[in-house]
Amino acid sequence: MSPRRGPRGAAAAAGLLLVVAAGAACAPGPQAQDPDVLTVWNLDGQPDRIAAMEEIDAGFTGRSGVRVEQVPVDESQLPSLIVSAAVSGTMPDVIAGLPLGIVRQLAEQELLDTAAATSVVSGLGAQTFSPTALALVQDGERQLAVPAEVWAQVLVYREDLFTAAGLAPPTTYETIERAAQELTTEERYGITLATDPADPFTSQTFESLALGNGCELVDEDGAVGLDSGACRTSFAFYDALVRQAPQGTQSVDSTRATYFAGQAAMTVWSTFLLDEMAGLRDDALPTCAECRQDPEWLARNSGVVTAVQGPDGSGPVSFGEVTSWAITAAHGPAAEDYVAHMLSEGYEPALGIAPEGKYPARTGDATSATRFTDVWGTLPAGVDSRKPLVDVYGPETMAEVGRVATTLERWAIPQGQGPLLGPVTAELPVPKTIAAMANGSLTPRQAAREAADAVEEIQRSLS
Repeated sequence: MSPRRGPRGAAAAAGLLLVVAAGAACAPGPQAQDPDVLTVWNLDGQPDRIAAMEEIDAGFTGRSGVRVEQVPVDESQLPSLIVSAAVSGTMPDVIAGLPLGIVRQLAEQELLDTAAATSVVSGLGAQTFSPTALALVQDGERQLAVPAEVWAQVLVYREDLFTAAGLAPPTTYETIERAAQELTTEERYGITLATDPADPFTSQTFESLALGNGCELVDEDGAVGLDSGACRTSFAFYDALVRQAPQGTQSVDSTRATYFAGQAAMTVWSTFLLDEMAGLRDDALPTCAECRQDPEWLARNSGVVTAVQGPDGSGPVSFGEVTSWAITAAHGPAAEDYVAHMLSEGYEPALGIAPEGKYPARTGDATSATRFTDVWGTLPAGVDSRKPLVDVYGPETMAEVGRVATTLERWAIPQGQGPLLGPVTAELPVPKTIAAMANGSLTPRQAAREAADAVEEIQRSLS
């Protein structure tokens, strides 16, 4: 989940969804759907975003005659709501904004209509989607859901400090570690990154760096790989960075605050940081000395790296999330038409709700293969102020962010172990061992072994 939307909710959702199957097994027969009403549970549920969605829905209602009910759902509430709805026969037609791990769990529990998702993708044209995004929501020949948007975990760095010190951009383990050491001074940390044991954000941060070193949660045979040589190197690298970072538990909020205050030369965060760093959100403004007179100063002096490579990796790799439209097994007749509408006529205004975290998974349409990716960077971003991100960061940085859709990878899914993602997110084996490593209780090698043992236990519980 994006930090903007609340990764703590992701843990609760992932853990409690394990009980959905039992609840669904007790469910009555298929519910009777009102063909003139379509219910959407929306995980992107802030009031301003729901209001924007309702404006988009008005176009669909005018064309189809079907009224759309947007129901904001907090991710922490999702599991109990699904259990209740499955038992009572009141499942929604569609769920918006579902992350990859929960898509996999709902599909395993047969709560999704994968044939309907396949039909929507086929109707829109599979070739108009990012192949990477499509593959991440597929299980063999089954299209589990319809990918809508992508956000990435990125490394943000002080380009001005790197230039002054003659340092190369932080794109590899070697250049990142060297910069963290050289830019650590009495006034500034070389980096700030997550160590919170109770937050999936810590796992997201680690995975974003580990993937580029070939560190995988499981190998091609399904065996847990966190104690492999590549993963031990990744844990040791993370430990070395922590030594150049603020001590104590570092969270999604504290890492942002430290970087925004000018007290760190690097951080790892999601692309939801971009509008905030540009001074477009009053409740999360940069606070560095230079920023007080110029809210865009930090953005102009920061670079963005979306793919990192380690010594054991075969190439740079990006980490991120694909959020999808999921059509439930209980959907009514308008569901497919609505999802298709939201990825065609309604797509540009939907992306414009928060473009900093909504890179289009559908790149274009029959009129232009790059219609949606071309318009994305020009969409105004922000909350209290609005401005196209390309006007702040320039076309080169926005193109770098856009490349995530082609370099994005995730643990477990390519190895056919996608259902592991939800429980691993819920039980937090990686954040717990990273926290212990950061406070000196574990060596990097011990942390890798303990994380592997914990994931193996989760894997056994699912078999």
